[in-house]
This record gives sequence, structure tokens and C-alpha cells, in this order.
Amino acid sequence: MDRRITEVGRVSATMRDVARLAGVSVKTVSNVVNDFPHVKSATRDRVLAAIAELGYQMNFSARNLSRGTTGMIALAVPELSLPYFAELSDAVIAAAAERGYTVLVEQTGGVRERELEVLASERRRMTDGLIFSPIGLRPADAARLEVDYPIVLLGERALHSSVHHVAMANADGARAVAEHLLARGRRRIAVIGSFDERGPSAGSLRTRGFLDALDEAGVRHDPARTGEALRWSRTTGAAAMRQVLDRGVGFDAVFGLNDVLALGAMRVLHERGLRVPEDVAVAGFDDIEDGRFARPSLTTVQPGRAQIARTAVELLVERLAGGEPAAGPGGEERVAQFELLVRESTG
Repeated sequence: MDRRITEVGRVSATMRDVARLAGVSVKTVSNVVNDFPHVKSATRDRVLAAIAELGYQMNFSARNLSRGTTGMIALAVPELSLPYFAELSDAVIAAAAERGYTVLVEQTGGVRERELEVLASERRRMTDGLIFSPIGLRPADAARLEVDYPIVLLGERALHSSVHHVAMANADGARAVAEHLLARGRRRIAVIGSFDERGPSAGSLRTRGFLDALDEAGVRHDPARTGEALRWSRTTGAAAMRQVLDRGVGFDAVFGLNDVLALGAMRVLHERGLRVPEDVAVAGFDDIEDGRFARPSLTTVQPGRAQIARTAVELLVERLAGGEPAAGPGGEERVAQFELLVRESTG
């Protein structure tokens, strides 16, 4: 009998079973499950209905063996201990699973040498492609991205190359935070996080967008209201907030360049007897899960994390399938849509 025994007493349908029920060839079923074009919509619907009725599951191992691929893609991120990257990794894994791929996750620590090692590692033989979020690489390293396997970058275009990448609307999202705080009547706004105002990093772009909005509103930002944090964590956010408080400068709002910085700052405000949002409004960026359950819940920018993950996987899978997306000079750039989520911390 042309079926596989998967569990005691249970029989798993094969592609031949699907073809027989749908009244098509096995090749047509293969074309449908591999999402090949040029299949008539009526035929596709008939095959999909047969798949649903029989509970057919694609044998990805056999497919990958026939194609000479591993069925695995790599994801390299700076730190899994940071909630944003942990949640991003989860979203990439889910998006890849929908396409039949397993994800190998690597952590670089944001260190340039480790990021370069990821690009050149023998581990790339174990995977079909790479989704890469570098923060330590320099513009001079752009040529190192010209590798012989499919790659998609996440983050800002600090590295000008022909590699496709997916970014978030850092400047526009931060501008939305500033406009929201200004609309709440806040004029003396502290900024928590480290950045180079001229640089291309997420922190720089968020700061630039935020300060641009203040300038347009005729509000001057006092540098004494900036708390530096070289690494972005709750601990460094708390330390940066203490810096600003100890300077004795007045402020009525805080913008953390990401949510964990804002949560650390909010803890210190509570310790110093300041009420949020009555005395100080607080906002962050990234929409991590912890912010939704903080007390008060944290106003933040939802940067389109699921869209970023899904788009990155789609771009990579298109390259793996040989359907290279159209790209202009420097590679294609896709920017995810963001949303400002107003919660209790800004009243």
C-alpha cells in the first residue's frame, strides 16, 4: 500500500493519494505544494482541498535531498538576552516554518570579529542562506557581504552593498513619540540611550527623528537631559536615568531609545518618588512584551517586527528559489510599517 505508517494505528497520506483524490498528476501536486506559478487557480484549489481532506504533510526532508539543499536557514542577531531580538527570532522561526525551513540561530554579541566570522564560517555549509542583523560591522566591511550564498540584512543601511535588507522606520517612529509627548504638553524631555547623531545606527536615527520633531515645534533639547547608555538594557537605562536626575535638570518626560531602557528609567523614577505619568511621562520603542505588562503599561512604537521577519524570510526564499527580487543599485530596501501604541505611561 502506497502510504507511510507514522504512528501506531495511523496512516499518513502521500502525494500520490492527493493526486488521485484531486484527479491530477503527482507533478501537479508537487507544483502546488512548492507554490510554483502557472498552475490554474481551479486546479490549485482542487489540490489544496484534497490536501486538507487527507491531512497531507509535505516531506520536506525528501524535497531538500532531491534539491541538494539542507532545509535550514541561519539567523544571526546581536543578543538573544535583549527581548527585541528574542521576539524577532521567534517571528523569523515562525515565518520560516511556514515555508518549510528550520532556523539555526547564532548570537554575535554585536562584536565585529564575530559578525565577520558568521559570514565566513564553515557553518554556512549547513544552511541554505543567512538572515543577518549586524551592528559591529563598519562601512569598509561592505565588500565582505558579497558572499556566494543568499543573504538578507536586517537593520539600517550602514553598509552599502548589493545585499537586500529590511529595516524599521526608526526616525519616523521616534518623531511620532516626540509629537505625542508634545501634544501631551511635555516640553522638557529627557532622552535615555547612546548614539552618534551623524551615524546610521538605530539609536542615531531615532534620536535624529526625535530632535527634528522638537526643533519643528520650537522646543530646545538641553544636552544635560541626555543619559548615556553604551549597551541597551534595564540596568543601563536605570543608570542613565540616575545620571540625568543627579544633574538636577528638570524634565517632565523621558524617551528611552528602546523599551528596556525606558523600563529601567521608569524603575528609578519610582525609587526617587516621581509618579508616572503624573510627574514624568515615559515612552519607549520596540513594543516588547514586558512593556505591555509593566505598571503603568509602556507607551511605545510597534516597529512591525512580524512584518520584518516575514519579509526577510520571503526575500531569502525567493533567492533560494532562483527568483531574485528586482533590486536597484545597493540592493533592495524594504521598510516595515510602524504604529505608535499609547498606553498608561504617557497618560
